[in-house]
Amino acid sequence: MSLINWFEDKRKFGGLIGAFIEKATKGYILSEREKYRDLDVDTTKGSWIRCENCENMLYVKLLKQKKRVCEECGYHLPMNSTERIELLIDQGTWIPIDEDMIAQDVLKFHDEESYNNRIITYQKQTGLTDAIQTGIGRLNGIPVAPGVMDFQFMGGSMGSVVGEKITRLIEYATCKSMPLIIVCSSGGARMQEGTLSLMQMAKISSVLQIYQVREKLLYIAVLTYPTTGGVTASFGMLGDINLAEPKAYIAFAGKRVIEQTLRQKIPDGFQVAESLFDHGLLDLIVPRNILKGVLSEIFELYALAPCRKDIGS
Repeated sequence: MSLINWFEDKRKFGGLIGAFIEKATKGYILSEREKYRDLDVDTTKGSWIRCENCENMLYVKLLKQKKRVCEECGYHLPMNSTERIELLIDQGTWIPIDEDMIAQDVLKFHDEESYNNRIITYQKQTGLTDAIQTGIGRLNGIPVAPGVMDFQFMGGSMGSVVGEKITRLIEYATCKSMPLIIVCSSGGARMQEGTLSLMQMAKISSVLQIYQVREKLLYIAVLTYPTTGGVTASFGMLGDINLAEPKAYIAFAGKRVIEQTLRQKIPDGFQVAESLFDHGLLDLIVPRNILKGVLSEIFELYALAPCRKDIGS
C-alpha cells in the first residue's frame, strides 16, 4: 500500500468513527449554539450540555440549580425569559401584562416562508406570543415592573408587539410610581416589520423620558448576551443604572460590519461587557447568582434617597 493510499484510508476510517460518535451522542450532548439554531431541541431531553466557553460537560439538572452558570469557568449560559423571571421575582407574585398581544403581518413579508408562519412556529417552540414578557411582581418584597426579553423567540427581535408591550409597561410603572427593570437580550429591530420596528425605538424612548425626567422614577437596564442593534441604540442604554452580566456581548453593529465600513481592524473583545465597563458605558457588571440581591439593594437605596432635583431649581 502506498503512503497516499494509507492516508486516504485513515481519513475515511476517521470520518466513519466521527459520524458514529456524533450519532451515538446526539440528544445527550448539545452545545448552546445548536440549541439556538434549532429551537425544537429541548435540553430536558438530554442529560448533558457543553459549556460554549470551556467545553466542560455540564449536567442539565445541576445546571438549572446553578442558574445556568458553568461551575468550571463561571461562563453565563443563555436563559429564557421564564427562567429569568423565576430568578428575579418572588415566587407567586408574578402577574403578566398584555400576554395575549400578537404581531400582525402588515407588510405581507415573505422570504423563505411568510412572516405569519414564522410567528406561529416560534410561538409553538417557546410558548410565548412574542419576544418579551412584561408584568408586575415583587423583588425581595419590593413592587417592581419588569420586562424580560427572550432571545429564543426570533432572536429577541423588536417588532411592534415588543415595542408596544414595553411602552405599556413603562406607562403602567409611571402611573403606579414603580421601579422599572428591562432585561435585554436581542438581535435588534425585526426586519420583517421594516420601518414599523424602527419606530419602536423612538416610541419607547419618549415614554422613558416622561418616566425618568418628569416623574423622576428609577429605570434599571440589565444587558445580557447578546444585546445589539436597535435595542442597544434605544432603551438598552437609557437606564438610570445600566447593569450587565459578565462577558455579555453588547453592540450596535457587529465586528465584521464595523471593519468593512471603517476598513480598520477592530480588537477582539471590544464589544464585551468588561470593555464597555472600562470605557464608562456600564455602571456595574453583576454575576447572575447575586443579581437579585444587587437590584434589591439599589431599590432600597433609591427609596431612602431624597427626590432628585433639576439643576438650578
